[in-house]
Amino acid sequence: MTRRVLIVTHGGRPEAVTALREAVRELEAAGFAVSLHDDELTEQFGVGEDGIERVRDRERVDESEVVLVLGGDGTILRAAELTHGTDVPLLGVNLGHVGFLAESERENLGATVRRLADADYTVEERRTVDVAVHLPGGAEPVRGWALNEATVEKASRERMIEVAVEVDGRPLEAFGCDGVVMSTATGSTAHAFSAGGPVVWPDVDAMLLVPISAHALFARPLVVGPSSVVAVEILGRSSSPGVLMCDGRRQIDLPQGARVEVRRSPEPVRLARLGTAPFTDRLVSKFSLPVDGWRGLRPGASRPPGAEARTTSPGGDE
Repeated sequence: MTRRVLIVTHGGRPEAVTALREAVRELEAAGFAVSLHDDELTEQFGVGEDGIERVRDRERVDESEVVLVLGGDGTILRAAELTHGTDVPLLGVNLGHVGFLAESERENLGATVRRLADADYTVEERRTVDVAVHLPGGAEPVRGWALNEATVEKASRERMIEVAVEVDGRPLEAFGCDGVVMSTATGSTAHAFSAGGPVVWPDVDAMLLVPISAHALFARPLVVGPSSVVAVEILGRSSSPGVLMCDGRRQIDLPQGARVEVRRSPEPVRLARLGTAPFTDRLVSKFSLPVDGWRGLRPGASRPPGAEARTTSPGGDE
């Protein structure tokens, strides 16, 4: 049976062309059939003239063993739109800056392909959220989903929005703000982190609610349980409408009176993992955190389960 890899690339980086050609060459040499998800990269740089199969939408996704993503976190979130609701994992090769969702770096592309060829990877499920938007006068809610976060933001730069926040069917507080981030644990290192929220380890089954520039005394980041439903309403007294952004990619306009409900989704997004480094190592590596002076365990002390000593950084060669 033919093994297939679908490649999703960053559409605005010329260096993505070099990475793409190298990836195709390495994958075909390893016996994979390769498809390229068609986007602006193929139009801007002429990729596809070498006989690479170009597909659109969700073509070839279900037939693929892995979707290989060449880019940063934004490209991985775009690729997640293709694999959401399937069993196909994403494997990110970082061409961006932080690349928190990526598993490998550009310089390790050849080693990454060899690991794929040997099926030497594990698959990790990341929880997502379902989003329901109730619009005034609408019979049925508009539905969406997010891997990182659903964010209610102000539509007018010069004005705040007035919102009411609700948890599990009960009102919590109403305030003016620039927005409210409703995040998964995976998204805790993204928009929620920039807004002042805590970093949550990805195996914590929880959602975050993080106000953005709230004009209120009690408007602190909250962490709620997996069965909770979080809602944000655009109040009628709000001087500005709002907008809902899911993963910074999918947008719904929110007039006064709109209500956004966010709850845990039963559909995860699957990520292919090459290493077993703990999440702490990924934080240190991706954020370049200073750890000088750390002495580690004292003689005779035992390491916690899963915290084996490592000499390589997350996403690097083993």
